[in-house]
Amino acid sequence: RGDVAAFDASAAPKPAPAVAFKGPDGAPTDLASLRGKLLLVNLWATWCAPCKAEMPALDRLQAELGGDSFQVVAINVETRNLDKPPAWFKANGIAQLTYYGDPEGKVLPVIQSAVGSTGLPTTMLIDAKGCTLGVMKGPAEWSSEDGKRLIRAALAKSS
Repeated sequence: RGDVAAFDASAAPKPAPAVAFKGPDGAPTDLASLRGKLLLVNLWATWCAPCKAEMPALDRLQAELGGDSFQVVAINVETRNLDKPPAWFKANGIAQLTYYGDPEGKVLPVIQSAVGSTGLPTTMLIDAKGCTLGVMKGPAEWSSEDGKRLIRAALAKSS
């Protein structure tokens, strides 16, 4: 509905793609290591204007609903100028999101192929068991009442 009306809920949850990327400390991590909580996995880049426009809403969503049962996982997909995305976070007051990156460029094609997306941002909602509940192809106002309602409904369903 409303600000997240383009969210495409899966008819039946299916395993999320197995992807590895870099954590905030630069160490390898993957979606499987984040299992156990509802994840909103967002693929973004600093050269993507819609990605940058929705990042403050993702930051607010993490501030309001993030915790032991829910996390926004924003994965930057840039493969060059790797100091630019964390600097952009800092310059734009993105303080609640943990920085994740994919400097090897492997996450974007795997996820886009799995969900049928061709652009950025692409966002997947993944349950605590690691199954994709749905996808948003394009930007959304994630911290809106509609966005929070979607997350709360997924949290209620998974508990």
